[in-house]
Amino acid sequence: MAAEGAAGDSPSRSKRADAQRNRETVLTAAAGVFVTSGVDAPIRQIAAQAGVGMATIYRHFPTRADLVSAVYQHQIEACAEAGPNLLASADSPLDALHQWVDLFVDFLVTKHGLADALQSDNDRFAALHAYFLDRLLPVCAQLLDAAVEAGDIKPGTQPYELMRGIGNLCIGRDNDPRYDPRRLIALLLQGLQRPQTS
Repeated sequence: MAAEGAAGDSPSRSKRADAQRNRETVLTAAAGVFVTSGVDAPIRQIAAQAGVGMATIYRHFPTRADLVSAVYQHQIEACAEAGPNLLASADSPLDALHQWVDLFVDFLVTKHGLADALQSDNDRFAALHAYFLDRLLPVCAQLLDAAVEAGDIKPGTQPYELMRGIGNLCIGRDNDPRYDPRRLIALLLQGLQRPQTS
């Protein structure tokens, strides 16, 4: 009898799992499209990239602002979860920091145009910015602390300063194809490192 009940629940659970998978697929596709085409990219382009119908996107995200906000949150979570995973798997805390900064830069590129997409919804924008700081500052702090403890970088760099500096270096990337912020970010990270003693 119990097994029959569990089997009866299966289609409902399967539908929820499919819906969650579709949502994740749309968010991943939208993030990629936003990087290449900006947050004003046509919804049909995102649907094509995700391999779903436009109705699926509108079912999950009734407005563009809903989609942009969800992509932003999704990227924050991916960036936050990556920090501890990189610390556990990278060759050194410095390598983990470098890899995390790469992800953070990808995220900053994705979020370009967020304020315009949300237009006058200042409350939603403010809430997302607070969420961004709440989730990512502790992760950046953990990576910096581990790199200091390993003797890879000099102490004293504040997570907010580093994240803000990286963000400022990313400004203007879209308007000038000759500008590659990653080169300057690499120099910034190099400046944090302790000099190698022979």
